[in-house]
Amino acid sequence: MYLFSRFCIVFCFLFPNLFSAKAQSAEPQGLEAKIPKPLGQISNSLLVSAYAEMFYSYDFSNPAQHIRQPFLCSFNRHNEPNLNMGYLKAAFSQQNIRANVTLMAGTYSIDNLGYEPGMLKNIFEANIGFKLSKKRNLWLDAGTFVSHIGFESAIGKDCWNLTRSLLAENSPYYETGAKVTHTSTNEKWLLSMLLLNGWQRIYRQDGSNSPALGHQLTFKPNARTLLNSSSFVGEIRNDSAAPMRYFHNFYGQFQLHQKIGLTLGFDIGLQAGQNRRQYHTWYSPVLILKLKASEKWHLAARTEYYHDAKGVIIATNTTNNFQVFGYSFNIDYFLSDKVLWRVEARSFSAKDPIFQMQLQPSHQNYSFTTSVCISI
Repeated sequence: MYLFSRFCIVFCFLFPNLFSAKAQSAEPQGLEAKIPKPLGQISNSLLVSAYAEMFYSYDFSNPAQHIRQPFLCSFNRHNEPNLNMGYLKAAFSQQNIRANVTLMAGTYSIDNLGYEPGMLKNIFEANIGFKLSKKRNLWLDAGTFVSHIGFESAIGKDCWNLTRSLLAENSPYYETGAKVTHTSTNEKWLLSMLLLNGWQRIYRQDGSNSPALGHQLTFKPNARTLLNSSSFVGEIRNDSAAPMRYFHNFYGQFQLHQKIGLTLGFDIGLQAGQNRRQYHTWYSPVLILKLKASEKWHLAARTEYYHDAKGVIIATNTTNNFQVFGYSFNIDYFLSDKVLWRVEARSFSAKDPIFQMQLQPSHQNYSFTTSVCISI
């Protein structure tokens, strides 16, 4: 925590006007992402957009192979400028049909889709949907989608923090299958029921013949509050074993003030052990506070904990496996409505010495990351 504290002090010294800057007049803002999502309109039905996020991260454990941590898949390169995520998206929409195709490249796709065959590694989404009712907002969609689980995505500009939380990095970012979605007339309720290929899978694993199931229920009582419940139930094939996994994600987002936002999240999972008679549990709470200091300057602080004592999701082969507290603080500066520069300091504190510091086992890990996001 010493380096983390020094980092915060240096930033306060370098940017003394950050907290006293006069904010421009603005209407109260809701919980949506603050960066515009500009699209090139090819026709009345076809929209095209592009996005790129370059980053540089320094991990003070100084890993020799340039891979920061095995439990991360975003911004996971040490001491080398790189592309975390870049994509080109085409979105088609008419009254009764919609489709999205997004192709991507970058270290995120290499790290998170490494087990997908061939060109499937470069698919961020590819889906088509049909409206099932003339009177109701009821849709059937099929293909590859952004995951229905969690409040973070692989697209940095849509997230409050520069890096992703531990619970996001270790739950699905994407999924493939079919879903039926209904949105209420007043748009306060959304309900989706999903039939999936598996836990973050495009290509179903060999030997796995049982589909997975999921649900998402979202409630927006007003413009300042969002509550979400999502689940997953399905087999997780590991060699010859295929235990059942039961997983639930809950989060709430609250606009406490036009300048202050709060996110509370909690993941919990249950999975059968090798003998099928014993179940192992893991869980992860997270709290994120965001401050809009001015139109151009935004800040966010995060505290989180990940408890996986049996190593179901993150196995460390130590006595207590992965039991880690995490803290981060980031500062964002909007160079324009299309360009965002971000810096973040992050630390981890583990129950077991699962990290490295000066070539010795350590309970602590510290890192610094900066990125530039461009949307066109």
